[in-house]
Amino acid sequence: MVGSALVRRLQTENCDVVTVPHERLDLCDGEAVREWLEQTRPEIVFVAAAKVGGILANDSHPAVFLRDNMAIELNLIHESYRVGVEKLLFLGSSCIYPRLSPQPIPEEALMSGPLEPTNQWYAIAKIAGIRLCQAYRRQYGCNFISAMPTNLYGPGDNFDLLSSHVAPALMRKAHEAKESGQPSLQVWGSGQPMREFMYADDCADALVHLMKHYSHDLHVNIGTGSDISISDLATTICDIVDYRGRIEFDTSKPDGMPRKRLDVSRLHDLGWHHTTPFEEGLQKTYAWYLDNVVAHSPMAANG
Repeated sequence: MVGSALVRRLQTENCDVVTVPHERLDLCDGEAVREWLEQTRPEIVFVAAAKVGGILANDSHPAVFLRDNMAIELNLIHESYRVGVEKLLFLGSSCIYPRLSPQPIPEEALMSGPLEPTNQWYAIAKIAGIRLCQAYRRQYGCNFISAMPTNLYGPGDNFDLLSSHVAPALMRKAHEAKESGQPSLQVWGSGQPMREFMYADDCADALVHLMKHYSHDLHVNIGTGSDISISDLATTICDIVDYRGRIEFDTSKPDGMPRKRLDVSRLHDLGWHHTTPFEEGLQKTYAWYLDNVVAHSPMAANG
């Protein structure tokens, strides 16, 4: 999702965009990454690749999330240094911050308290990526920087209910509940946690802005500066999908962090603000889901 948004954004710049699909390059394979970077010799690298998922995926596959993400970032950061990449931007995640962080969460809150247990494996890997950029910057003088996006959604999102994040999961659940005439929609947890959401294309624009205008070892938060409860998120998505059934909360399932809103004052001071209103972004995402997921499903093909 973020990679595709970055490609769309970079197509408006005077540059050649070099990408490679997962089928051709396994980023966990250090030798393959080395060979590919030696062949392509990029000047600029955005490290947007990661093994990602929601609470269920993180809690069920801790070894995979820790191992694969550490391998991806180590291979890309080290080999970028080795081939002389001019500048690299590593994408972390807002889950790097302690479970009970001050709100909104400043960049300085990193490693100031215990992590949220349900996604700590992914968070530890992302923290390691930040520290790698700082270490290569300090020891080798590399112009490597890090950015911490908030929860993202948009075209190209993952709608697999076993591995997706909350927004696309609720969107798919609401759509399928509407299509099948289900009287209720079940949502994990109490609905009380607060979350911040950003449209992926806004994030891509912020990343290009940082690549152009920022060079420091401190990571930068990327977000909107506002948040919404999971309960209100579910209601908003049901309105967009036009699902009119009941919303029920399964309190036997975990909530995750009680609140996670980023302090984006540093990003604003650098001259960047988001532009896509939340509901407009959700509408665009639902349109993409209908055109690219629902329209190509076996049921749609048979119908």
